[in-house]
Amino acid sequence: MKTLNTILKGDSVEILKKLPNKSVDLIFADPPYNLQLKKDLYRPNETKVDGVNDKWDKFSSFKEYDKFSTTWLKECRRILKPNGTLWVIGSYHNIYRIGKILQDLKFWILNDIIWIKSNPMPNFKGTRFTNAHETLLWVSKGEKAKFTFNYKTMKTFNDDLQMRSDWNIPICSGKERLRDKNGVKSHSTQKPEELLKRIILATSKEEDVILDPFFGSGTTGAVAKLLRRNFIGIEKESKYIKVATERIKKIKPYNQEFLFNYMEIPKPKVSFGSLVESKYIKVGEKLFSKDKKHWAKVMADGTLKNGKYFGSIHRVSADMLEKESNNGWTFWNIEKNGKLVSIDELRNLYFQKATLL
Repeated sequence: MKTLNTILKGDSVEILKKLPNKSVDLIFADPPYNLQLKKDLYRPNETKVDGVNDKWDKFSSFKEYDKFSTTWLKECRRILKPNGTLWVIGSYHNIYRIGKILQDLKFWILNDIIWIKSNPMPNFKGTRFTNAHETLLWVSKGEKAKFTFNYKTMKTFNDDLQMRSDWNIPICSGKERLRDKNGVKSHSTQKPEELLKRIILATSKEEDVILDPFFGSGTTGAVAKLLRRNFIGIEKESKYIKVATERIKKIKPYNQEFLFNYMEIPKPKVSFGSLVESKYIKVGEKLFSKDKKHWAKVMADGTLKNGKYFGSIHRVSADMLEKESNNGWTFWNIEKNGKLVSIDELRNLYFQKATLL
């Protein structure tokens, strides 16, 4: 059965059972929320709200919903690679039940993310607070799993601030909201591409396989293709498959050069002493801070010295700044042709030359 970059038609649980063990890197699941809506909802002007009243969201009881949730989550656990992760999105109607089931199945909760809708639908009855968020649970298969998390990438994405667990992203609207020729929503719970972009950029790598067992209008597949990931979609409704297929066909992936993840490349394992031994930095030369307020001389054994300050590049910089610790690689510079050059740059040059030998 061809699975990569295709939409598999049928019941989610039955299709999941046919997928091989440990074959998927990332799962994004947007399951039925079991909203338990009893009546149509109207605005104050008596116009009907185009809400979620689809048959696939209706369950006869919490027990039936829990049984359904347990079944598909068990299959997802089987399919997920040992270091893969699973995202589940929900509202207050279902996310707490999903959370319990995840823990019962031995998943390890890494984060709960609050998607704050910057343009939520108002509460027309005026009897409750406006429901302006949804919750995402991000889980691994176990506490010690070595999962993918592109921390530095997301920090850079967030203007060099550690990304928090509250995400302000608008709901689908305007041109992004898919509609038929009569202007009716193609899918009642279409998720914004921005939400999936953030998830996929943060917790996957290029060429990873991403599964969406409730594919709907195909947001996961569209974003996966854009970011050069592989996808597997599962959907039983022919009308949604048609919408998703047409949507994904129009996606042109980003050029690979724009997806290369420079931020997550680990720094080379090179010691400062190696730079001194190889004469990238000479014994007796001075190192300077960027503002030249601090300096120290390089000793034969790779230590630094300036008066009372003596030790490694890290220790001396920390003592001068009166800190417990400091990264000497980014603190110290050497003067070359009247310009300061970071010793971190010299480390990269040394590493590049060493790998070519």
